[in-house]
Amino acid sequence: MKTLTTLLATLLCAALLWWAYDSFQSRYLRQFDDQATLFDGSQLQLPAELAGPGPIRIVHFWDPTCPCNVGNQQHLAELIEQFAAQGVTFHVLQKPGSHGQLPANLGALRPIRELPGSGHLPASPAVAIWDRQGQLAYFGPYSEGAVCNSSNSFIEPVIRALLQGRRVQASNALASGCYCPWQKDAQ
Repeated sequence: MKTLTTLLATLLCAALLWWAYDSFQSRYLRQFDDQATLFDGSQLQLPAELAGPGPIRIVHFWDPTCPCNVGNQQHLAELIEQFAAQGVTFHVLQKPGSHGQLPANLGALRPIRELPGSGHLPASPAVAIWDRQGQLAYFGPYSEGAVCNSSNSFIEPVIRALLQGRRVQASNALASGCYCPWQKDAQ
C-alpha cells in the first residue's frame, strides 16, 4: 500500500509539472522564425520638419503588438542614455493603426506622425539613422538573431562612425531575427 501511494504521488507530481511546463511554454515562449528579411530603406525620407542638415537622427519603428520589441527596448534605452548627450536625437514611428504606449524608460523618444516611404517597410522592430547632412546612413534591424543587445548590435558602430564624421551608407540589410510584419497585408 505504501509503495502504491508513493507511486501515485510521484505520477501526480509528474503530471502537474508537465502541465505547468506546457502551460508556461504555450503562454510565454514563442517559436523563433529564422526567416531572412530584406530591409530596404531606399524609399525612406525624413519628414519636412526633420529633413536637411542637423543632428544625427535615429528613428525607431515600433509595432506595439510585436512580441519582438521586448528584446530590444532595453537596448534602445541604453542607446538613448549613451548617445543623447552627444547630440543624437531619437524619434519613434508607431505602426499605423496600432495602439500602445512605450515603456517609461523610452519617454525620450519624440513621436513622428508620418515618415515618407515607411509604408513599404518589411518588418519591425527596425531602425533608421540619418547623418548630420540629412542623408540616410543606415536602415535595418537592431541586430541579427532572437535577441538584441550592445554585443550583437549593428547600431553602435554606425552611430560612432557618424559622430566621428565618417560617412556610412548602409540603407539595405538582409538579416534573420525576431521581426513582425509592418505592412497590414504582409502575413
